Amino acid sequence: MNIEEFARRIPKAELHLHLEGAVDPQTFVELAAKNGVTLPPFGDVMELYRYDNLLEFLNIYNLVSRAVVSVADFRRITYEMLARCAGGGARHVEFFFSPHAHMAYGVRYADMLDGIVGGMADAETDFGLGSLLIPAHSKALGPARGLDFVDMVLEHRRDQVIGIGTDYDELPNNPALFAGMYDKARAAGLRLTAHAGEVGPADFVRQAVEVLKVDRVDHGYHVVDDPALVADCRDRGVFFTCCPSTTLTTTVFRDFGDPGHAIRRMIDLGLKVTLNSDDPPMFGTDLGAEFALAATQMQLTADQLETCALTSVHAAWVDDTAKRQWITDWTAEIQALKAQLPADEGRR
Repeated sequence: MNIEEFARRIPKAELHLHLEGAVDPQTFVELAAKNGVTLPPFGDVMELYRYDNLLEFLNIYNLVSRAVVSVADFRRITYEMLARCAGGGARHVEFFFSPHAHMAYGVRYADMLDGIVGGMADAETDFGLGSLLIPAHSKALGPARGLDFVDMVLEHRRDQVIGIGTDYDELPNNPALFAGMYDKARAAGLRLTAHAGEVGPADFVRQAVEVLKVDRVDHGYHVVDDPALVADCRDRGVFFTCCPSTTLTTTVFRDFGDPGHAIRRMIDLGLKVTLNSDDPPMFGTDLGAEFALAATQMQLTADQLETCALTSVHAAWVDDTAKRQWITDWTAEIQALKAQLPADEGRR
């Protein structure tokens, strides 16, 4: 066994994954045709998946979202996404979806939930893969709409809905503007996460941690620009859900081999980092591939990969009994795989 195979095979949790960004490209084309969504001209569908920054990416993300309309559509894309997660080595998945991206075209939130929860149940039956759901508010809609968003989530709460997050363009609205939304969600017992520091400054990470009081920071890369903030996040035990492949498009960190790449630095600085796939088919990846990339291009050691995998358990929004069992079982499984590595592969 080599380090790449080890990285792919170790058990891991997926904590940063967007349903709309995980729609299979062929499914996207089929749903667009069925639901009357006009696509730009293309030969191969992957021609649609070309972008060089976050806003260009969001344009295609919006088209994908428009193509998903019915309960059956949501059930299909959820099941297909979770099937790929299982194939990529995920043992547990917590994923976002973007209600506003569908509500803008007349889709009812309750119908989205019916389809998504149905797909989650199907995937658990077929693959034994448990999952939890995180509705996300678009920051572009502002804080007042954020309060309405939380009211909607609470009115239609399902057991599978574990928390809330934010998505879409991180700029210009700073996280602190959404304090009321997060306070309301926290008071209702929802878990909290926020996209911050992907393109926004280190202060956005600070606000997410100190003002929003999130359990996890999604991306968070610009934390490395502020040594005092790094130390504070390390002391607080803040979890960061990082996504290697998407950094090549959405951030300024575009060289995996650079020791200054934010994810590499975050790990070296002792922050609690998990590795995730974000929008896998839109970036040609999956969870196993993200770990393999970290191993082969970021040069993470077997021990560091193990730490990232086990950190995903600690960061997961499941009960402590499940966490203790997973830590025990996954550690044993990882140690058995590590024993099959050549000594130089495990150390480098």
